Amino acid sequence: MKLRFALFLTLPAALLAQDIVAPTTGVKIGPQHGEDAGDYNIVQSWEFGYRFASVSGNEDEYRSDVNYTNGVRLLSSYLTVNSKDGHGKWFDEIVLTTQGLGNDPYESVVGRVQKNGLYRYDMTWRQNDYFNPGLTVANGEHLQNTTYRWQDHELTLFPQSAIRVRAGYGRVTQDGPALTTQQEFDNQSPVYPIFRNVRQEFNEYRLGADGQVKGFRFTVQRRWEYFKEDSVDSTASALTFNRAAPYRGNTPGWLGNLYGERRWFALNARVTYAGGKGDFIQNETAMGLNRFGVMQNQQVIVTGNGNRPVTSGDFNFTLFPAGRLSVVNNTSVSNTRMVGNNDFEQFDNATFTVSNINFQMLSVRLVTNSTDVRYRFSKKFDLFGGYQYADRLIRSIEDFATTGMPLSGLSAEQSNHTNAGVAGVNWLPLKNLRLHVEGEIGRNDNPFAPISLRNYHAIRSRVQYRARNLTLGGSYRQNYNNNSIQITAYSSRSRTYSAEASWNVRPWASLDGSYSKLHLDTVGGIVFFAGLPEFATNQEITGNQSIYVSNIHSVNLGFRFALSKWADLYVGYNLTKDTGDGRSSLALQPTAVGQLLYNVQTFPLTYHSPLARLSVRITEKLRYNVGYQYYGYNEQFGLFSTYENFHANTGYTSLLWSF
Repeated sequence: MKLRFALFLTLPAALLAQDIVAPTTGVKIGPQHGEDAGDYNIVQSWEFGYRFASVSGNEDEYRSDVNYTNGVRLLSSYLTVNSKDGHGKWFDEIVLTTQGLGNDPYESVVGRVQKNGLYRYDMTWRQNDYFNPGLTVANGEHLQNTTYRWQDHELTLFPQSAIRVRAGYGRVTQDGPALTTQQEFDNQSPVYPIFRNVRQEFNEYRLGADGQVKGFRFTVQRRWEYFKEDSVDSTASALTFNRAAPYRGNTPGWLGNLYGERRWFALNARVTYAGGKGDFIQNETAMGLNRFGVMQNQQVIVTGNGNRPVTSGDFNFTLFPAGRLSVVNNTSVSNTRMVGNNDFEQFDNATFTVSNINFQMLSVRLVTNSTDVRYRFSKKFDLFGGYQYADRLIRSIEDFATTGMPLSGLSAEQSNHTNAGVAGVNWLPLKNLRLHVEGEIGRNDNPFAPISLRNYHAIRSRVQYRARNLTLGGSYRQNYNNNSIQITAYSSRSRTYSAEASWNVRPWASLDGSYSKLHLDTVGGIVFFAGLPEFATNQEITGNQSIYVSNIHSVNLGFRFALSKWADLYVGYNLTKDTGDGRSSLALQPTAVGQLLYNVQTFPLTYHSPLARLSVRITEKLRYNVGYQYYGYNEQFGLFSTYENFHANTGYTSLLWSF
């Protein structure tokens, strides 16, 4: 019952995903019985094609949102090689799938090789071209054009036995150029653009075992993680600036899990430990003129090492005292400490003065306990309720020093407690109709941050009707939070409505559609410093509010038609529209501060993308495909009159060969 309702609740997220025109999906390629080669049967599918794109307007925004360009691609491929009797010499199964190879911005390869009873090897590789043109307020001086690469390998020995041994390796890298800004010497000096060469690398090694003994399943794993940062900042203009900030970090860790189930109880215990360690140094030099035209020569050195041990554990115990009743108790504990010997030194090479700060320890301990009770009155109706308690303790110690004085310590401590209750119902009033409703209310006596949960409540509901050829569904979610701490007050309200439908009209025609609306509004007090025309120097600005209002409407439609046994047609449409708070224009405000805050309270925009794809069968194993997709992005308001609108015509043509 729990699994069915979990799938039932997560369905809307899958339906709201936006379609892309290529690669070709959902067409009948013909019988895939494969072809025999010795003791193996081979099934494969390869789609080779050419993408085209024509962009007008803000091409940087297009690259950030879509990023498809011209060129030849292996749009997708699928290959399986299976032993016909399950006793191949070197392997019994090979599975390989790819997408976007050949310079698509989003490429992936997933593979598996296994020999029954002996080994199984799984591999995943992905590459994303990441382009971020930066916020409009940066006037083009903040951007990033990097490449992310992920890979993961896992080898399992004796995969079908009671005890399995696993070893794995994962790697993530990011590299490429970026542009940032730097303000030097004082808070009113000019801001200069800085070139950044991004180089980051993460490696993970895993070794462990899992298995089953006397009805209990267990997992033990040892992990070693290594991270390094070698990004470099530099410029040569009115400001000569160089910064190198190499970082080396490693995190050895353990993971253990135990699960057992008997007729009247089940338990699941999990513990993890990660002993993070890091060493860093930052060497920064800056030469240039300050706002008074005086030559400056400044050097900053930051060095340190840090330990971040993190320990967490979960114990879940479920009782089944009667066939209709279940009681679940969960206790979770986590403790994070960040401790290090860190030193900040700033040298003024012109005046031969030094500023020095040493800092800091931070620790967070969290304990939570929850109890949930579910009673099934019948196969079609059950009620559940629960209570959760959380205790969080935050401690920090900062050491600081001034010239000629010893180190001094400044320590702070804060704790808070959360009490929350939840109740709900699962009901099948009709044969094909499911209903889920639940509500939660919580109180926190001393939230840590302005946006933390304090006095909050949430409502979650979903209804679904499923017949033979028709599926209908809808949901409603609501989250309200009101917080007031010593610094400021904060309020957040969000409501989400969604509906979806899937209808197989005829064997040759089907329709899928979904709609959702997300309302969000937040209000919080803000205090900041600004140097604006009405002020001669930077001043503390108080008495203002940070307001944001959004009303996002999302529509997805898809129609599939089998025009004949030789051709299939797919037509789709995706629309995302933020209507903001309803205002039609940006009104002029009496002060510059008021105008700035008013301009960023809402961002109405429209983003839509119709598409069409035709697939024609040439032979039983060969299909010709052609598709077109339009992307239109329009901002109704632009910060500082900067509009990042674009229009793009994209498409592809391909041959899909399968057997």
